[in-house]
This record gives sequence, structure tokens and C-alpha cells, in this order.
Amino acid sequence: IAQGQGPPSPGYSPSTSVRTVKFDQVFRNLWGPQHQRADQDSITIWLDKTSGSGFKSIQPYQSGYFGAAMKLQPGYTAGVITSFYLSNNEDHPGNHDEIDIEFLGTTPDELYTLQTNVYIKGSGDGNIIGREMKFHLWFDPTQDFHNYAALWTPSEIIFFVDDVPIRRYTRKSEATFPTRPMWVYGSIWDASTWATDNGRYKANYNYQPFVGKYTNFKISGCIAGGPASCRPPSVSPSDTGSLSQQQLAAMNWVQRNYLVYDYCQDPKRDHGQIPEC
Repeated sequence: IAQGQGPPSPGYSPSTSVRTVKFDQVFRNLWGPQHQRADQDSITIWLDKTSGSGFKSIQPYQSGYFGAAMKLQPGYTAGVITSFYLSNNEDHPGNHDEIDIEFLGTTPDELYTLQTNVYIKGSGDGNIIGREMKFHLWFDPTQDFHNYAALWTPSEIIFFVDDVPIRRYTRKSEATFPTRPMWVYGSIWDASTWATDNGRYKANYNYQPFVGKYTNFKISGCIAGGPASCRPPSVSPSDTGSLSQQQLAAMNWVQRNYLVYDYCQDPKRDHGQIPEC
């Protein structure tokens, strides 16, 4: 399918019910401060051969809706990752949880790939098992800002692009679902070893700087250690909280037309390690 044919309407826009927060209300620079520029409600971070840059939320969260509008660098960006994600890797090195929205850099004749991923390290064996689903998009993410978000509740994780659900990861067991508090991060960095075509194309600093722009941060979460009565926002029109039939139809359309990799369908994966499949 060519870029431009958008998905059917999901019939509901969860982002409209979550207020926009200012960058410095929620985040602090984590690394590469000289490669980060805040401006009113937006933040620009960039990578060159000296450094990338990243930011991190002030608070850890136990659940919530986490979104940002992002605009990506056009042209040659192979090897470069531009990301917005949740993680507790600083608290649990080698044994952490993560919920990822990552753009895998590309070469000028290829489409950007949006990688969604969930890590669960409750097993504690240090064996990092990714649960990647990769998508192409129905628009060019370098031309304008688009909204990307993840909802994390005690029972499911749902990824959204412009309010269209693209992936739903449900809690099937304690061992396959992240439950420990996580911080929210954004970063741009050199992942030449794997990011583009499994590392075939590397970052080329003749094209530096590589720039990622973020705005319209929407964070509505339950902070770790906060009141037990806190509930993450609903992302569906129904009171049950689960996706409506119209939302599911839009998600199925995206997966039918734009899904390019699903870890559950990968014959090379050891399915004993991913029992939820």
C-alpha cells in the first residue's frame, strides 16, 4: 500500500482527553545537554559524531498514558534511533522492563520503520527477550509532527499512532507483563550495530546532525508510590476500558497493511521464551 491511504477512523481520540504538559514540568535532560534545545513547549535533540542526547521524566510511573508528537529527520538516517519509551533499566540493570516506541533510521529510498517493543525482565536471568512488532506508516513522519503514544495499565499495553491503535499487548501472566515502576525517556543515539537492516547500514556522519523534534507531550499516569486508587486514563469510549469494535477494526487494518515484522510469527524465535504467543 502506498503512503497516503490512512486507516479507517478508530472513532475515538484518547489524546484529546489527556492534557498537554510542558516539557520542563515532566522531564529533565539525562545526557548530551549540549545537544538539546528546549523552546516553549517543544524540545529538539540531535546526534553528531561527538554525542547524542536524551531526557528522562522526573517521576517514575506505575501505569498511565504517555504520548508525544514527534518529527523525524529526512534523508539518510541509517543506524540512528529516535525514541520515546518507558524503562527502569537504571534501577534494574540486566533485568529491566521497557515499553518502546522507536524509529529505526533508514536510507533515502526506504520507508521509516516504527518499532514497538516490550521487555519483561521479571525472570531475573539477564536474558533480554524482545517482543518486537515493526510497522511502516501511512504518512511520511519527516514532513510533520504526528502523535505517538503508549497506554500501560495493569492488564494491557496499547500503542497508538495519531490515536489509531496499532498494537495491543495483553497481560497473560505475571512473567510476561511489566509491573515495576518505569520512567519516561526520549533519546536519539547511534545504534549502527542493529538499527537498519540488522546493522547492514551504519550511521554516516557526513549527514550529521541527525535531529529529533518532540512537542505536545501528553502524560497522564499514576506515579509510583502514589494513591492506590489512581487509575490510568481510559483510551476507549466504553466504560470497560477495552478497545471498541471500531478501534479494533482500525488496528486490524493497520496490522494487515503496514505490519512488517511480528516476533510471534518469526520462525527463528524460541517460542518457549515467548509463551504469550
